[in-house]
Amino acid sequence: MSDNVGLSTPRGSGTSGYVQKNKSLLRPRDKMAPYPKDWEQAKHRQRQPDKEILEHDRRREIEVKVFELRDKLEEEGVDEDEIDDRCDALRKKLEDERKQGKDFGPNARNLKSHQVHDLAKAKIEESERLRKALGISADYEEGSHWRKQDERLRASLAQQEKEKEKDPPLRYKDESD
Repeated sequence: MSDNVGLSTPRGSGTSGYVQKNKSLLRPRDKMAPYPKDWEQAKHRQRQPDKEILEHDRRREIEVKVFELRDKLEEEGVDEDEIDDRCDALRKKLEDERKQGKDFGPNARNLKSHQVHDLAKAKIEESERLRKALGISADYEEGSHWRKQDERLRASLAQQEKEKEKDPPLRYKDESD
């Protein structure tokens, strides 16, 4: 055998006989728990969008529209002062519309996968609409129904125990005594 490869000789096998370690082999981790012991750590937390990035994107959309207008007016040969006035007016109009709430926020259907902050905001809004539609309170905690049910069961068992202590069972006098 040639270096425990399993061949008596590397001749004629198409290999050089050089043995390499398998670096893609996954070994189990050293004594780490597969699941976190802290339940709070294991809970799903909604990713919060960065407000500064969302604001930057909104401003950028406005500037793109203003730039398109500027480019169109320059191609038409309009005077530079007139172009500046129209661009300023469009910029002010778009910013006023955004401040008045005509910007309805991100629509998840029109977003790309790289727009993670917009997607996160759309997901939060969708979850909020769903929560309101189903009548779930804002302070609802996952699994609280089962905890309340368990507490009621324990309370009823404790009440039964108290009643047993107060009223011992009646014993009948044995006739043979």
